[in-house]
Amino acid sequence: MAVCFLFVSGEPSDTVPLLALVGPTASGKTRVAMDLALNFERLELVSIDSMTVYRSMDIGTAKPTQEDFKGISYHLLDVVDPWEEYSVSQFQLDANAVLDAIAKRQGLPLLVGGTGLYFQAVVDSLEIPGRWPGIRSDLESRADSESGLSELYEQLQKLDPVAALKMEPNNSRRIIRALEVTLGSGRRFSDQGPGLFRAAARGVQAVGIDLPRAELFDRIEKRLDQLLASGWVEEVEVLLGSPRALSRTARQALGYKEIISFLEGNLTLPEARLAILARTKRLAKRQVAWFRRDPRITWFSTPEKAKMELGSIVSGILGLPRGSD
Repeated sequence: MAVCFLFVSGEPSDTVPLLALVGPTASGKTRVAMDLALNFERLELVSIDSMTVYRSMDIGTAKPTQEDFKGISYHLLDVVDPWEEYSVSQFQLDANAVLDAIAKRQGLPLLVGGTGLYFQAVVDSLEIPGRWPGIRSDLESRADSESGLSELYEQLQKLDPVAALKMEPNNSRRIIRALEVTLGSGRRFSDQGPGLFRAAARGVQAVGIDLPRAELFDRIEKRLDQLLASGWVEEVEVLLGSPRALSRTARQALGYKEIISFLEGNLTLPEARLAILARTKRLAKRQVAWFRRDPRITWFSTPEKAKMELGSIVSGILGLPRGSD
């Protein structure tokens, strides 16, 4: 049975559910999704990862290789160059276009990744706050000055304490964005949008992988050492040698920021490794906390169990015995 999505004003209806596989970094999501895509020809993967959108940032984002891609449709990887900025609103437009194209060829999309805001942008059709370039430019200049970022964070604490509690004091990108929206719109950043779990614009069947914490942290550390051994430092050297400077977002990417500090002589490589490890573990905990708030996600403690569940769901939607697509 072919799956067909019906479209109204460019958005799919709830006639057929959208599938999603989410969870923290290093939990095995990508491997599960790619195995399923090899098993079901009409299953197409759509990345919901905020860093794999950058070209040439391959090793540090644990992006699948060209060899891995054989026989698989995997969308929204390598969307922009690392010197370009890429926003949630742009991702939303790109994702809608991809889902439209998948539907027209009667495919079945599976969202894969760990960026919660990207997940919501697709599933809940979030209303993304506007942009105020003049305000942002001023905030970025202030952030670059001595003690500027700490002053901006203090300002955010006064103007929007709820938003400030949800971000780290050294996360310049998020702090600047929250202040930009708050100052530009006259409304607190935390008050923007329709809320996390309003009636979803799209039906979704979402599966999450949540490994025991010790196992997850062990996987994170082993993967980090594999990435470093695979030439991650050399990859960053090439990026820094480009005639065009990395965008603020790309430069602050997990691990890239720390390796840049090493290459600029501010950290030793062992210090950079420990900093990446600590930051990755914090990210994983935040990802779990974010997705755990969503009652639509069914959780599994191993990648294998998540794969079995999604395989059954895909078989049911396509009306096929598993593996016969």
